[in-house]
Amino acid sequence: MYLENLQLPEDLKKLNNAERSALCDEIREFLIRHVAKTGGHLAANLGVVELTVALHLTFDVYKDQLIWDVGHQSYVHKILTGRAEQFDTLRQFGGMSGFPKTAEDFSDRFDTGHSSTSISAALGYAMANQLQHNDATAVAIIGDGAMTGGMAFEAINHAGSLKTPLVVVLNDNGMSISKNVGGLSRRLKRIRNTNRYFQFKSDVKSILDHVPVLGKPIKNGLITFKRAMKNIILQNAVFEDMGFTYLGPVDGHNIEDLCTVLAQAKRLQEPVLVHVHTKKGKGYSFAEKNPGKYHGIQSFDYATGEPVKKAEGKSWSTCFGEELCKIAAKEDRITAITAAMPLGTGLETFSKMFPTRFFDVGIAEQHAVTFAAGQASAGLIPCFAVYSTFLQRAYDQILHDVALQNLHVVFCVDRSGPVGNDGETHQGVYDISFLSHIPNMRILAPANGEEMRKMLHYAIEQVEGPVAIRYPRGTVMEEAFLEDKEITRAISVCDGTDVLLLCVGTTVWDGKNAAEILGKKGIRMQVLHVRSVKPIDMQTIKLCAAGKKMIASVEDNVVLGGFGERVEGLLKRHVVKFGYPDRPIVQGSIKELKQLYGMDGEHIALQIEKSLAKQKVYG
Repeated sequence: MYLENLQLPEDLKKLNNAERSALCDEIREFLIRHVAKTGGHLAANLGVVELTVALHLTFDVYKDQLIWDVGHQSYVHKILTGRAEQFDTLRQFGGMSGFPKTAEDFSDRFDTGHSSTSISAALGYAMANQLQHNDATAVAIIGDGAMTGGMAFEAINHAGSLKTPLVVVLNDNGMSISKNVGGLSRRLKRIRNTNRYFQFKSDVKSILDHVPVLGKPIKNGLITFKRAMKNIILQNAVFEDMGFTYLGPVDGHNIEDLCTVLAQAKRLQEPVLVHVHTKKGKGYSFAEKNPGKYHGIQSFDYATGEPVKKAEGKSWSTCFGEELCKIAAKEDRITAITAAMPLGTGLETFSKMFPTRFFDVGIAEQHAVTFAAGQASAGLIPCFAVYSTFLQRAYDQILHDVALQNLHVVFCVDRSGPVGNDGETHQGVYDISFLSHIPNMRILAPANGEEMRKMLHYAIEQVEGPVAIRYPRGTVMEEAFLEDKEITRAISVCDGTDVLLLCVGTTVWDGKNAAEILGKKGIRMQVLHVRSVKPIDMQTIKLCAAGKKMIASVEDNVVLGGFGERVEGLLKRHVVKFGYPDRPIVQGSIKELKQLYGMDGEHIALQIEKSLAKQKVYG
């Protein structure tokens, strides 16, 4: 057993090719068995085993800077830096992160979790290396769809103009990058990936630079001719046109070939893109056949590949997707947009039922929002389904391109509130704060499936400008409330005369629990279910607040800039605010996070009881 006996990363370079291959097999088995227990990102990591080993053999991960794009494919890197023993705690509360974390190990040079950021960060490192006369090499490992993000191309464009030494490894495991074809293309690839080719290229440039009068025109002519031929033959000139030297494609599961090309890229001391072909899910038949399913997966049975615990009931995403299909069947102006997540956002059925009205724009949230704005300007009703954490990436477009023009775009904000084990970069606890101050924006928050369906109809059929419906991860509640008002009005779900608790969306269930606990202690609390976060139903809130000893609010959002602060300002009265603090929200199950941050019914009841007692002392 290599993982038990090796001192990693020190012993990796002592292995021969056969031993490295055996180590890769062992790593794959290790990953499958551990992710089966904890859940996590499996398919992407199975695909980068040999690539990660080659990167560790070529670069010094404690001197050079390896930046993993998105970061969910860094499990192998964590194993090779001596963290295998921590994998039982992967993505668990207090355990090892499923993404690179600078606080975990020095080789994790940059915290990542969102897509298309690695080249920008690596270029920042590369420029710092140059300015500080550091001979370290900055390396960005990007792929898994991240090249569809415009930020990646912004960074490539900048890097190519600077000519700063930088290595970008493009992990191509199914992206739509043109394939090189033909015997001449294969021959050119072999020639280009040799030292002799680059030495000859350098010598010719040097000679022509010293030839008076005709030298420079000849050199420029040769460069122009070379690029023209590559446009015809290689079909990858886009990277070289942006100032990068292109190497590849290379087999991402051949360690020897990978090391050869990566070493060449390191020696060149200029912007280099290494194009690597890998197979997502390699080594586990279930993941190879269905890499999307095993991209991010909960605990599963190793032998069958099936989830250990199947979801109970319908998810919020499914509830949304089903209702959107029903509405779209009657209204042909409706379109659905996703940023590379049709399955995760519940749009898979829509994509099959209405293929001409479904748009997957790739990992490009900024483009998605302005694309929706263009559709809305032309009379369509676009519905952009997106995770809360990824909607952050398009803030300027929401404000500038949608809201200021008061365009009818429906933002279906999935995974609002805490999302659990993916940790700080994925928690959806900021959308109320960053959407509330955007002009013309409406924000709705359902607590059950019935409200979700009614809000979707309202957003599509009655609203004229932008509207966001925010809903959490997990199983949708179908328990209905007795009071039936207009869907934007707040409704009372528990009566009481001592305390008024304002609950946003699904936090009403925690509020009801708190009311039951306090009721047993003689404290009567009215729970008001706030369904419209913006505009706020202040008429109902003021009516219910009259005569109450205390006003409190609870929201699955940070307190800073949130619903509670806005109500406090409008009421001109102190509000005890329950929400997430002004610091990164750690990983853990949603239940654990609610307990940690005092957001479950028990903690809410306890804090309200303490606050009431304090009022009596100082009142």
